[in-house]
Amino acid sequence: MTAGPDTAPLGSRGVQVTRIGLGCAPIGNLYEAIDDASATATVDAAWEAGIRFFDTAPLYGHGLSERRLGRALAGRRRDDYALCSKVGRLLRPAGGGVSSIFALPDGDEASTVEPVFDLSADGIRRSLDESLERLGTDHLDVALLHDPDDHEDQALDEALPALLRLRDEGILRAVGVGMNQWQMLDRFVQRVDLDLVLVAGRSTLLDRSADEVLLPHCAAAGVGVVVGGVFNSGVLVDPGPGATYDYGAVPPEVAARVERLRDACARAEVPLGAAALQWALRHEPVSSVLVGARSAEEVADDVAWATVSVPEDLWDELEAVR
Repeated sequence: MTAGPDTAPLGSRGVQVTRIGLGCAPIGNLYEAIDDASATATVDAAWEAGIRFFDTAPLYGHGLSERRLGRALAGRRRDDYALCSKVGRLLRPAGGGVSSIFALPDGDEASTVEPVFDLSADGIRRSLDESLERLGTDHLDVALLHDPDDHEDQALDEALPALLRLRDEGILRAVGVGMNQWQMLDRFVQRVDLDLVLVAGRSTLLDRSADEVLLPHCAAAGVGVVVGGVFNSGVLVDPGPGATYDYGAVPPEVAARVERLRDACARAEVPLGAAALQWALRHEPVSSVLVGARSAEEVADDVAWATVSVPEDLWDELEAVR
């Protein structure tokens, strides 16, 4: 096995994670279908690179990501890695055709179910039990309430207390919330005894809003931070024609900023992707950055970018690009 990424504590309850984690939405056919063998090869490549933190969710491929990840990790010693999944959505039989951003394979059970929000205490427990079955494991290290954007009151009144009870009973090691926005996460950090948050797309070279408010509050409260979406859905890896920003077209003003960022990196002979990945890792409360990959080659690129030496004066130059 090659030397892997460094590790860091995630919160204060003994969960240790590698500084680079594998985000498993792509192996759930996010936007583009891959086969089972490619999914397994992706997880195997992450393992060989030393990655020991894996993040998935029932939403990803409507269960496909969890099932593929569980099969790929089967046979590996359970104490050797940290496993995170999410709660708050149950997969239930679809009433008709399933519309999804995931390419659901015909004939697979993923194409017959749809995610349904359920933030009740019973729903949280059912979500956990069903994820464990799909993953083929007896426990999660981390469980995150997933995207409660339109359900803040129920999250505070029912879902998060249920997660805290599961943690206090020893069923979960750490609990938190995962979202694409930082504002609600910040309110949760101030009101709930969370161990961590996962913030996606808001601690990046292009969108630094979490850096300025949420991260300092997490540091003060001793709440761990996992960052996803560091490439803002691709524009910070390949900013050419067809690039996407936060899963949509790239606005002209964003394209202009990306061009300035890319020019600064080129002068320093640093890949833009390396600067984008390491941006979040520089912040004090960030324990791990998730990289989404759908192939062994993408894993290799991400791991290589994590080890590129970035001159300090380049960070100063990138900081000035706003």
